[in-house]
Amino acid sequence: MKTLIYLFAIIMAVLVSSCEDVVNVDLDTAAPRLVIDGSIQWQKGTAGNEQKIKLSTTTGFYDTTIPTVSGALVFVTNSDNVTFTFTEETPNSGLYLCHDFVPEIEKTYVLTVVLNGETYTATETLKSVSPITNITQNDQGGFSGTDVEIKTYFNDPGDADNYYLLKYKANINAIPSYEVNDDEFFQGNEFFGYYTNEDIASGNNIDITLYGISKRYSEYMNKLILISMGSGGPFSTPPATVHGNIINQTHPDNYALGYFNLSETDFRNYVIQ
Repeated sequence: MKTLIYLFAIIMAVLVSSCEDVVNVDLDTAAPRLVIDGSIQWQKGTAGNEQKIKLSTTTGFYDTTIPTVSGALVFVTNSDNVTFTFTEETPNSGLYLCHDFVPEIEKTYVLTVVLNGETYTATETLKSVSPITNITQNDQGGFSGTDVEIKTYFNDPGDADNYYLLKYKANINAIPSYEVNDDEFFQGNEFFGYYTNEDIASGNNIDITLYGISKRYSEYMNKLILISMGSGGPFSTPPATVHGNIINQTHPDNYALGYFNLSETDFRNYVIQ
């Protein structure tokens, strides 16, 4: 019995000491892949002519900087064969800007990126969005009944199947929260997006953006949200890479990550009461 107790004490000591040390595991690093952040956003009430596309590459797990991509040819062509060129305005920024973009609801656009002799393309349709009609606050939300709960209301138009993305960016959080919805159960009716945060307090600001999105983009964002939440648990199989709609026309196996989407948006800034 004393021997068992002694062994148990040794095991516990090893476990406790292990928790106190930072362990960096040697990880295999894959070849960098191109990452295309091609989100065209047309805020209601604006011309929508100023747009941007960001190019970067994947990097090692422990790296703290994200490599940017320069020297690419980036342009978007609409279904009327009008081309909008995105130029890298700041060297080594990876940020490509367009100053004369023309957004049109339900028009199809094709993104083309030419880099190192390879051509990447993606096709998407610009989706409309209903305006935000009301924002309410409940101070007794969440599982604890003490969290601040925000509801963002809008009216679904009811004449088509619609998909929505809500982005919440609190000024106290570095990373925004996202919520994806569709109108399957509220076709043509009022609906609301839901956000709760146990850390926000009176005086804090939340930027709320409502996006009209395509069905495929809603499926893509749902997968990303599930992965970010760690839905499989700490011992689950690592998730597969989430592919967007970007295709490498030159070498399909050398695919790019990211997504090309176009959304009409509505924006509100809400101050916690």
